[in-house]
Amino acid sequence: HSNQIDMLNGSLLDKIFKFALPLAASSILQQLFNSADVAVVGRFAGSEALAAVGGNASVISLLVNLFVGLSVGANVTIAGYIGQQKKEKAQDAVHTAMSIALISGVFLIGVGMAAARPILEFIDAPSDVIDLATVYLRIYFAGMPFLMLYNFGAAVLRSVGDTKRPLYCLTVAGVINVCLNLLLVIRFELSVVGVGAATVIANAVSAGMVLYFLSKEEETIRLDIRKLRITKQQALRIIKIGAPAGIQGVVFSISNVCIQSAINGFGTNAVAGSAAALNYEFFTYFVTSAFCQAAVTFTSQNYGAGKYDRCRKVFRLSLLSGIAITGMMCIIFVLGRDFFVGIYTSKPADIEYGLIRIVRVELLSFMPCLYEISGGALRGMGNSMLPAVLTVFGSCILRIIWVYTVFPVYGTFEMLLAVYPFSWIVTGTLVLTAYFYIRKKKFSQTA
Repeated sequence: HSNQIDMLNGSLLDKIFKFALPLAASSILQQLFNSADVAVVGRFAGSEALAAVGGNASVISLLVNLFVGLSVGANVTIAGYIGQQKKEKAQDAVHTAMSIALISGVFLIGVGMAAARPILEFIDAPSDVIDLATVYLRIYFAGMPFLMLYNFGAAVLRSVGDTKRPLYCLTVAGVINVCLNLLLVIRFELSVVGVGAATVIANAVSAGMVLYFLSKEEETIRLDIRKLRITKQQALRIIKIGAPAGIQGVVFSISNVCIQSAINGFGTNAVAGSAAALNYEFFTYFVTSAFCQAAVTFTSQNYGAGKYDRCRKVFRLSLLSGIAITGMMCIIFVLGRDFFVGIYTSKPADIEYGLIRIVRVELLSFMPCLYEISGGALRGMGNSMLPAVLTVFGSCILRIIWVYTVFPVYGTFEMLLAVYPFSWIVTGTLVLTAYFYIRKKKFSQTA
């Protein structure tokens, strides 16, 4: 099958790239949807609308991350069965995963509708923004089943190394999203409502395409709507690996919501400038995350097949590639920072905050590779809890402590941002150490 990658035999570096680059491109495209929302609204509907859409990112990821984490569990479970050549179990896992996607999507509609305003009030969203932000969040959450079906469907395709077709789905959806944005915001002057509606329609298109591809797959991962059911054994495996990843994502978002709330204290210009700079941190992080996913999937297939030397090599190549590519991106964004921040906002006061953030945070944004990729390799070996606990401590609890202890003493925007590099160094050290310790133990036991 031309879209699948043989992870168990032959060369590795080219296959890791073949897997990771389309995945990074997919995530960047998904972010560009959001950026397109932010840019169109900022240019054509004013600062309040910009803050309403841009300041929502941390809230959306808070609610979505848990379930996207579960899709990692689906990926590892299915890839492991493929490594062990257990086709029927892989089939059960596919149908269980897609059933979980549907149920969690419907659940998120309810939570999103009810919790949108209370969450925004909790993080002190500026009063001139909160009504618009609530409307945007509620519309966004109406499209949750589509987002979940896409994410879980893409995870199933990834388990056999197919990261290209999820990218095609997002490309089509992205074009639709941008065209609808321009039409609804500029032509029909629907502001935040137009942006939200465009996103929901685009998500529906990408979900429909992924479901179509899965229904035409070869039998190991083919989706048959009539077979949708939750098999207890598979659900437990998916949750055992996926839940720690999801909870890590949620706690991560909580710490970012705390930081966002501290940024809100500097006023609307800081919120807007920070939202502009944050986009570039997302782009770097998506490349990190793509090599992390490569480490997860390649490790789980090879670990399932008992090929430990390949597991070691997968880790080394994923880590070095991730650091090299993200490092180059960091340099480009910092050198071109005036241009990059200027894409999102033309207000000097916004730009000033954006430039500070790019220099303080983006410059070192290659560092999360250290804990993400080593954590990914641990998940591929079936150890999901330890990297989650260490990452939660290093990247979340430490950050919250910083926001409430170190930051108030100095009270500057720069001091608030220093929390990022500090937490990256701590977390990287912890997770790398754990990876080498557990790998040594696991490989020597089974060898």
